[in-house]
Amino acid sequence: MNKKPNRYSNIDSCPICESKDQTSALTCKDYTVSKDDFNIVQCRACGFAFTNPRPVLEELGAYYESDEYISHSNTKKGLVSSLYQRVRRRTLQRKLSLINALSPKGSLLDIGCGTGEFLNTMKQAGWNTTGIEPSASARRMGIENYKLDVREEPDLDKFQQHSFDVITMWHVMEHVPFLNERVAQLKRLLKQDGLLIVAVPNRTSHDADYYKEFWAAYDVPRHLWHFRPEDMRALMQKGGFEVKEIKPMKYDSYYVSLLSEKYKTGKSRLFSAFWRGWISNRKAGTEKWSSLIYIIRNK
Repeated sequence: MNKKPNRYSNIDSCPICESKDQTSALTCKDYTVSKDDFNIVQCRACGFAFTNPRPVLEELGAYYESDEYISHSNTKKGLVSSLYQRVRRRTLQRKLSLINALSPKGSLLDIGCGTGEFLNTMKQAGWNTTGIEPSASARRMGIENYKLDVREEPDLDKFQQHSFDVITMWHVMEHVPFLNERVAQLKRLLKQDGLLIVAVPNRTSHDADYYKEFWAAYDVPRHLWHFRPEDMRALMQKGGFEVKEIKPMKYDSYYVSLLSEKYKTGKSRLFSAFWRGWISNRKAGTEKWSSLIYIIRNK
């Protein structure tokens, strides 16, 4: 970061239940950019956790300015990035298969499309695709590399009501500054029989419990919200949606554990990370996976 942001804002009330009663849960370090510490609080009423305080909106973008932030840079440097790229190629096909099984081909909006690999996969499969990406550099890569229709985030307000058959947010909801406003926006944009797919980290996973403040998926301050399945169900119900099904992202426990080992020990302990990822998946049951995919419909 060229200039260290120093302005912060407080979230006074829980965005899910609106309670103002909060308690401190964890203090985590930003290992990617600033190396600063950030607090995670938990709502005493409903248990939802969120980063509080957080950088003001005008300065939040500076925390994404790093070659290590893979979804914006698409870097292949280093062990973690190389493994991420290999796994992503496989997961792209799985995402395509999932969506094709749930919805006829039509219009798809991917919010937070990064450098466009998922959007391009859907485009090549015959979907009518549009992307939203706040990062100018990532947006440019998607347009130049794949000839995609990728727009800036304010363009969400320019789409007509009920424009899309499918809206996807792959590890994006945890970054959204205004949670209820975004859910209302999704409600407006999605067709009445449309499909919403949201993937987020799961703070009730074994790897989250094991690594605690070193758990890489807390990723403060870029991750503003820290979900459990009951949080996502409550948020979606409040916004007029219904979570119909939850599916695991099985590779995430390995990737997250690899980063978490580095944060905890200062070393890329490959064997330890993969062992911990394997244990996490073994203990996952139905809703304890490191990351979860929520399949959501309009009520």
